[in-house]
Amino acid sequence: MAIRRTTALTEIDRARPVPAWVAEVIPPETLDLYRKVLFGLIERKIPFLVGGAYAMTHHAGIERHTRDLDLFVRRETIPAIERAAAEMGLRAHEFSSHWLWKITTDAGYVDLIWGSGNAAAPVDDEWFARSSESEVFGIPVLLIPAEEMIWSKAYIQERERFDGADVAHILLRRAETLDWEHLLERFGSHWRVLLEHLVAFGFIYPSERHRIPPFVMRELISRLQDESAPGADAAGDDDKLCGGTLLSRLQYLIDIRERGYRDARLVPTGAMTQDQIDAWSRLGEQEAAASLPFNQRPAKS
Repeated sequence: MAIRRTTALTEIDRARPVPAWVAEVIPPETLDLYRKVLFGLIERKIPFLVGGAYAMTHHAGIERHTRDLDLFVRRETIPAIERAAAEMGLRAHEFSSHWLWKITTDAGYVDLIWGSGNAAAPVDDEWFARSSESEVFGIPVLLIPAEEMIWSKAYIQERERFDGADVAHILLRRAETLDWEHLLERFGSHWRVLLEHLVAFGFIYPSERHRIPPFVMRELISRLQDESAPGADAAGDDDKLCGGTLLSRLQYLIDIRERGYRDARLVPTGAMTQDQIDAWSRLGEQEAAASLPFNQRPAKS
């Protein structure tokens, strides 16, 4: 499948003024970093998609102003991005081996994302083919698709961060224009995660329930009924799988470490190796400990 590329640099007027609101909420040095990275990648014809707060504004009509810029890329372009960053006087470095690099400076940072923390939503050609044209910091760019934004956010159900409201707001804004067949395909065997959010949507917005296509709800509920029917196959004790780790990297570790359940992230069920899971868990535990009040932090060994 052909990949749509970000607008060519020759089509961009570098003198084009940045929208006034941007200059008001983003520090000048941070804005300079973002524009430098965007222009640098475009100039070198390295494809990327903008996500995060800017895609949320486009797809859900909710504005957020953060000091980070999320760029979604294909994994194989990371070496080219690393070289490009060096040529721009910046350093791109690995943050997590299975989904994330970063460009970090004192002015701010840029996330280079090719998947998700649970490795269940990899960036592929479909992200680019289905992307939306927009403008960020006065620069024409491509944004991640609404369907892929729902797909990746639906799994984020941490103690300290839950993206269910983001999913609901995208549905509220885009229900009629979503490619629902594609969304069902994206979730695949994880269809229960999608159903969870659709049921919640009907609770959050009772007057908007009708906007979820009936065929989608019928399909998902039919799958649920089939699994619950008398005589339906059920997983035995020898297949104790915990899908909770796809939703939270820490909250279900007790089930893996102490209760005999298999981690759904682990190959071949998932897409992560044990080393990647261990590294991701350690990072999560360090971040969780750092967020605790000083007198509640675990003692160093």
